[in-house]
Amino acid sequence: MSIRTYALMLMAVLISVTPAQADVYNLGAGYTNLETVFVGDPGNTGELSGLSAGGYGTDRICGSVDYTYSIGKYEVTAKQYTDFLNSKAKSDPYGLYSTSMANGCHIQRTGTYGDYSYIVEDDWANRPVNYVSYWDACRFTNWLGNGQKDGDTETGAYTLDGYTGNKGITIQRNAGWKWAVTSEDEWYKAAYYKGGGTDAGYWDYPHQSDFIDTGMANYYSSVGHTTSVGSYAYASAYGTYDQGGNLWEWNETVYEDTYYDLRGLRGGMLDSFDRDLKATFRHSMGAPSGEESNIGFRVSAAVPEPSSIIVLLGGMAGLWGIKRRSR
Repeated sequence: MSIRTYALMLMAVLISVTPAQADVYNLGAGYTNLETVFVGDPGNTGELSGLSAGGYGTDRICGSVDYTYSIGKYEVTAKQYTDFLNSKAKSDPYGLYSTSMANGCHIQRTGTYGDYSYIVEDDWANRPVNYVSYWDACRFTNWLGNGQKDGDTETGAYTLDGYTGNKGITIQRNAGWKWAVTSEDEWYKAAYYKGGGTDAGYWDYPHQSDFIDTGMANYYSSVGHTTSVGSYAYASAYGTYDQGGNLWEWNETVYEDTYYDLRGLRGGMLDSFDRDLKATFRHSMGAPSGEESNIGFRVSAAVPEPSSIIVLLGGMAGLWGIKRRSR
């Protein structure tokens, strides 16, 4: 094998272990692809965040993450979710589509059982998807991790086995995950934290500020509807957008209750007061099977451990060396 071929193999290895990046979908001109940003500073210190809405759970330290990861630059959009539906909801046994989406985020379903198809109106394509349950979000990330197209929705980051109920406390993120619904700590760190140097620490709002007004995020009914992701040019320190306002976003935190094992929500929505966008506000009122107009989600992507990259590159270098000596 030529040195050039080895070089190409080495490049392929580098690509395969690179953190998840932009253009997961390649949706075409005018549409926002599923893009991620890298979150470093592993082992950062967390901070105390408030008691959840409704009094569930307790105050907890939020934002400390001991690994690097990537997170969605934006909320998952209606166009991205439409692609998912067309791949996995021809019959839709798990209720990935809600008929409320027709008005909520303008995803329309046509056809008959076994041959459903989905389309979203262009004006809504880049707005965040809503009327998604927590389990819908889990199935979406399983599908991403299993290669999209006909990738499985029931295994991957979460072992679901058809579950769609309101308990599910044992359904937690699996080891070896590739894509997942954000944990509360991942979400919080990406939104409020700035790492490095002597000025590391947390802000109150998810755009590097302790101040907010309606020109900085879609909240307090300032617009009256969801806006396309990235419409507000105020990013977190890591480069995420819209972690305040637009829609509440699911996270993995579980709050045990008599009837439901509620899942966490963060970030506020378009009708929220500014307190809902603040770091101290922990919302736990999400029944995991619930599909609401004011709830969407954002994803996290795993970053390979440096040791894995070193082993792979070392192996390639060894093969290259053997070939050169043999010449």
